[in-house]
Amino acid sequence: MLRIGFLINPVAGMGGSVGLKGTDGNVDEARRRGAKPRAQERAAITLRLLSLRTNMLFITSSGEMGASALQESGIPNFKVVYTLPGTSSAEDTKKAVSAFLKEGIDLLLFCGGDGTARDVFEVVQQKVAVLGIPAGVKMYSAVFALDPAAAAALVSGPFNLKDAEVMDVNEDAYRNGVLDTRLFGIARVPARAHMTQASKQVFEEANEDRAKEEIARFMQEVMLPGVLYIIGAGTTTEAIAKRLGIKKTLLGVDAVMDSQIVAEDADEQTLLDVAGHYPETRIILSPIGAQGFILGRGNQQISAAVVRKVGINNLIVVATPHKLRETPFLYIDSGDPTLDHEFGRSIQVISGYRIAQRKKISQSGS
Repeated sequence: MLRIGFLINPVAGMGGSVGLKGTDGNVDEARRRGAKPRAQERAAITLRLLSLRTNMLFITSSGEMGASALQESGIPNFKVVYTLPGTSSAEDTKKAVSAFLKEGIDLLLFCGGDGTARDVFEVVQQKVAVLGIPAGVKMYSAVFALDPAAAAALVSGPFNLKDAEVMDVNEDAYRNGVLDTRLFGIARVPARAHMTQASKQVFEEANEDRAKEEIARFMQEVMLPGVLYIIGAGTTTEAIAKRLGIKKTLLGVDAVMDSQIVAEDADEQTLLDVAGHYPETRIILSPIGAQGFILGRGNQQISAAVVRKVGINNLIVVATPHKLRETPFLYIDSGDPTLDHEFGRSIQVISGYRIAQRKKISQSGS
């Protein structure tokens, strides 16, 4: 029987939809802004897909760190080996993982973000394989499945093991628009083609700036007066804003109309509100780094609800040719699997001045 250590960081990802760009040290502020926990929901998708498997024993923590989700998802076989004393913390994660290792687990499955991955790896190192169900805001580490359904498919096997980077992201710098990452360690993760994400990269080629300028020049030509544009994070979208004479929030989401900022560094509710005030709205997004995610990594403010309000057909994707060459597939993980599949198998990406190409979208499990 496969022995799986299972852990949830209950507060992971709470800062995303409310524009905090991370939850570490900001849980109270996230709650004050109306953030709702999402880790339990994300974990439940994976667990429901595993609930009919009788060859698995889950080793877990009590309450919201594991046992509650297992029970509610109909998992028949689980054992609680760590009791949560109160509100969960990073120390609880480490203590729970240590208890799991004493039970001789074969795999550690956790639900959280980069901070959770860092805490898990600090204890596990390379003693057992780890796999993350993505629920955080940024998720720069490569230990995460593409989405909760892919996590279930990986755990079900068969799979090989591969090395994967655990990245440490400075959240204080990130909130101030500075991307400061470092390699924290190398973990072992289950691997099947197109089911785990790559670690994010920042491209620095000399011709990248020129390519971004060409995309920005074209976008300036086609952006319509009187239309609200929700502009996602990244340096390519920043180049568009610069072309319009606007100073954009580099790692945040802004709303713009007629070259004027309507909402700066907006959260999900603000985007829903401003989109409701204008007859036409478009969303401009660019996959950040090398992972290829259009939605679901670093831009949770642009939620499934925002996309549905604006309409899939009003979503514009931009990316430089170099980035597209380095990104075999694009991915969507909005938190709404039905919406994700409505995007279909490919999407048009603007990659230059009056130049576009269709890029394949990899659906979970395909």
